Amino acid sequence: MTLQDKLDAFKAAFEADQLPFKLAVQDHALMREAIQAQIASGVAERALKVGDAAPGFTLSDSENRPCSSTALLAKGPLVVSFYRGIWCPYCTLDLQALQAALPAITQYGAQLLAVSPQSAVHNRQAARDHDLTFPLLSDTGNRLAAQFGPRYRLPDALIALYQQRLGLDLAQFNQDDSWTLPLPARFVIARDGRIVYAEAHADYTQRPEPQALLSVIEMMA
Repeated sequence: MTLQDKLDAFKAAFEADQLPFKLAVQDHALMREAIQAQIASGVAERALKVGDAAPGFTLSDSENRPCSSTALLAKGPLVVSFYRGIWCPYCTLDLQALQAALPAITQYGAQLLAVSPQSAVHNRQAARDHDLTFPLLSDTGNRLAAQFGPRYRLPDALIALYQQRLGLDLAQFNQDDSWTLPLPARFVIARDGRIVYAEAHADYTQRPEPQALLSVIEMMA
């Protein structure tokens, strides 16, 4: 089963109210409308493309240790995957798929990083709960996401739904009150700092298959 097959299966169960948490019909409609508005906004098209120079960065990992893109690129290509947070089940499935692909990624001499706005304590929880062995970095306020392009602010109606219906306060979860999130996106950065693979989705239920970036890394190796 592919990653997208798993995402589609979860989405179908969620919208059919077959999961422990249930939403009203109008809540599901609001979430679908928000996705369509996001697609129409063209935000995904504003993400960095193949051939662009990747921004340099230093972010903290789950143990609050600095992680520098410059130091990592000195060792080999870098895979940077942006995700919304461990509260998002689609992101959890995505992270698990990346973990499964990690041996192949490292076999070709590349390194994998996952970046989200969540705090270090939630990164530690994610690594522990899902047996993730690659670095999870905290991008407070989605500042790095904005440099790569895939950052957006949740509409007010969706903020209210998250808080009141899902019990999710992202301002507290991320220790930042901007209510911004990154689009799910993946980039492969060559050692010279150029992007050689880029994919971003305005629909967070859609994710690129890890195999797509593996093909690029293999060719680089």
